[in-house]
Amino acid sequence: MGKSVVQMCKGKLVWNYALSLDILLRKGSRVERQMTLLSYQILKAVADMGSFYKAAEVLGLTPSAVSHSVAALERELGFAVLVRSKAGVTLTNYGEQLLPYINVVLNSDESLQQAISELNGLKKGKVKLGVFSSVCTNWLPDILNSFQNKYPEIEIEVFQGTYVDVAYWLKNGVVDLGFLSVSSAKDIPIEPLYEDPLVCVLPKGTERGSTGEYVTIDDMRKSEFVTQRESTDADIQNFLKENSLNIKSSYHVVDDLSTVALVEKGFGICLMPQLVMNDIPYDVDCYPIYPKASRIIGIAAMNPEFMAPAVRSLYKHIVEKYKKV
Repeated sequence: MGKSVVQMCKGKLVWNYALSLDILLRKGSRVERQMTLLSYQILKAVADMGSFYKAAEVLGLTPSAVSHSVAALERELGFAVLVRSKAGVTLTNYGEQLLPYINVVLNSDESLQQAISELNGLKKGKVKLGVFSSVCTNWLPDILNSFQNKYPEIEIEVFQGTYVDVAYWLKNGVVDLGFLSVSSAKDIPIEPLYEDPLVCVLPKGTERGSTGEYVTIDDMRKSEFVTQRESTDADIQNFLKENSLNIKSSYHVVDDLSTVALVEKGFGICLMPQLVMNDIPYDVDCYPIYPKASRIIGIAAMNPEFMAPAVRSLYKHIVEKYKKV
């Protein structure tokens, strides 16, 4: 019998790291090496998620494939690494000792992760993407075109909604990735991408205060506002609260176009992210505000360490293309 990568020493498992890498490098084919690494990644995902089903979801595999992979690894090791019960899945004592060594192998070289991704369908698959309106109109067409030119066999399904919608979809597995503002993400992991300054939108030709360069808090206090629900513009609502702008408004709408349309007709002023105003067709004036404020747009995922390969490829594409902060 050949040497094992796991040995017993004084009642504890000892991982022969050098031997494990040697075995990986000497496997009969590239596919065999990739399958060994994939089995380690699957075990880590099951241990972290406490469920075969949840691990399968984040890895883009079927639950039966995940279960069979773990069982095959246990046969190869010669001992059980998981305790299976109705309440979920937990590591055995041996599994707890083994997992840190598996983490070392998985984290030792980025090329190992790339090998797993290639085997697991990097160039094929489906990604569900949540977006809010200004990302949908300004960035989404370019994202779809540039990504699908690179990965023509990966399908992207788009879901448009408010910040609240996208956060809900992420938490409930409706979408794999979602654009949010950093402030609206709360406990959802998010990668900041772009700082989008807030601007004040006024009816065309409206006189401003003492300075013509920007609109101040005092200027805003004197004006009627057209507002949106907090679920739609949480960053603007935060700015108003932080600056004690207890505005009164008779106009509460739910989308950017309706808001600016009312401003154009003289029903008040509003605050908008600059990105929104890039595609607004109405004839209004836009000015910077003082004090300055902005929203940070980011790309969010519930489990960024355990993305299916197609999801990870879109995530990386978005970060590389749009990250400015």
